Amino acid sequence: MAQGIKDKVAILGMGCSKFGERWDASPEDLMLEAYNEAMADAGIAPEQLGAAWFSTHMDDVGTGRGGTPMGIALRLPNIGVTRVENFCAGGSEAVRAAAYAVAAGACDIALALGVEKLKDTGYGGLPMATVGTYIPQWYPNAVAPANFAQLATAYRAKHGVDAALLKRAISHVSVKSHANGAKNPKAHLQKPITEEQCLKAPTIAAPLGLFDCCGVSDGAAAVIVTTPEIARSLGKTDLVTFKALQIATSNGWELQSSEWDGSYVHTARVAARRAYAEAGIADPRTGISMTEVHDCFSITELVTMEDLGLSDEGRAVYDVLDGAFDADGRVPCQIDGGLKCFGHPVGASGIRMLYEIYLQLQGRAGARQLANPKTGLIHNLGGQPSQNVCAVSIVGLEGV
Repeated sequence: MAQGIKDKVAILGMGCSKFGERWDASPEDLMLEAYNEAMADAGIAPEQLGAAWFSTHMDDVGTGRGGTPMGIALRLPNIGVTRVENFCAGGSEAVRAAAYAVAAGACDIALALGVEKLKDTGYGGLPMATVGTYIPQWYPNAVAPANFAQLATAYRAKHGVDAALLKRAISHVSVKSHANGAKNPKAHLQKPITEEQCLKAPTIAAPLGLFDCCGVSDGAAAVIVTTPEIARSLGKTDLVTFKALQIATSNGWELQSSEWDGSYVHTARVAARRAYAEAGIADPRTGISMTEVHDCFSITELVTMEDLGLSDEGRAVYDVLDGAFDADGRVPCQIDGGLKCFGHPVGASGIRMLYEIYLQLQGRAGARQLANPKTGLIHNLGGQPSQNVCAVSIVGLEGV
């Protein structure tokens, strides 16, 4: 690996809107909500921003294409605004671009912001998107719950897990996330649920029930990054710096060969290995204090624990049920409630995950605060198990 990003870029400030059915707010309102908090947290003026990256996926739903929607909404000082879109991993892609710009010396301070306004579309889930000219000729057509239900079926078959046991484990994932989300005033869903509610909920795509699926949402999140030296010159202490920023993209191997068995996400394993190498982490079970992962469905979170090396293969079911990833567990996961309780405004989710890790590392997470965290991992997955983009980012206190 080349020199890597470790400790070269610091987070200067972050902001996050309230997520939910935001009938009261336009995309511009949501952007402003997140941006104003981030700028106040950073303690800088707009004129100090050197460049910006803008993440939004469903551009035709009211946000608009290009960089101008963000530039106009925030009255940015005619800086470059680049719109990025990489499925559900677009937020992490925007963060990566902003961090790389600062590390390269292209600008001193950069902004990354993601937004999505999905409740206005009228869809219960994500709106239909154009998939390209040729893909429909060979690509199997399925909705997201069905695609991730297949992940559950393949996982159960490969590891010989009893169906009732797996259902209990994914229910525990959801119960844990709702318990955490209940402590978060910015989450879309803020009510605890019980295992019985999960087990008895209507089936969406077996074995996934209603409480095993995250919802769509309206929301925005923003991060401002700079060098550690500039951050200190602005009076910042207890800096949170990037340790690794990795993205792995499917190349067709999963669907176009007979080697992938459908029980895991290949790109997640590739991105995780690269991220640990970049961050200098030999054992993630001791080197990672907490995680925010892309729990679009409860089975995704469970399988991701193995993809990230936080559970042995075939053992995540038991680790989940033992509470290893609960708020008081070995490596807490979704301490803010995750996608499960925030919902999933596609372009914003990756930055929202980073927001929680940042607050935790600075001891500012309120009722959710963990004891003395040092590092955090963000796993942001765009697409489906068979074809996707996976971002794995690691941040931590400077020097850790």
